[in-house]
Amino acid sequence: MNETVAERVWEIAEPVVTQEGLEMVDVEYRRESRGMVLRLYLDRDGGVSLDDLSRVSRQIGDLLDVHDAVPGSYTLEVSSPGVNRRLRRREHFHRYLGRKVRVRTVNPVNGRRAFVGILEAVEAEGIRLQAHDGNQFIGFAEIAQANYEPES
Repeated sequence: MNETVAERVWEIAEPVVTQEGLEMVDVEYRRESRGMVLRLYLDRDGGVSLDDLSRVSRQIGDLLDVHDAVPGSYTLEVSSPGVNRRLRRREHFHRYLGRKVRVRTVNPVNGRRAFVGILEAVEAEGIRLQAHDGNQFIGFAEIAQANYEPES
């Protein structure tokens, strides 16, 4: 159900986000200690400002209420994705070509579920990483989570 709510929110909110010149990076809907939290991550080249986030938050909050998209009570949070930005869509991976990423897989790939390496290619069916132990292809269907990993 949480994934369905997140998908519905994405469909409703993305046009507003795009109209404001921003990019929808991720949507999470999950139970936390204070109750249900709907979290939207927005970005754009050059970053987002607090004014951007508060303006879009008001618009999206009103729109979600009109569409009754989220059952029951929830807290809406709109923020930037931060330094360790999550990569979910093909275009996110393209943006981070040549950079270090961390990938966790659903099932083991060549006996492992965790990979860190340079994102070398984005192909039709997945990504190719240059890890310390050689090249590794990981299919999109196998990716549980992927994040940009800034160099320390």
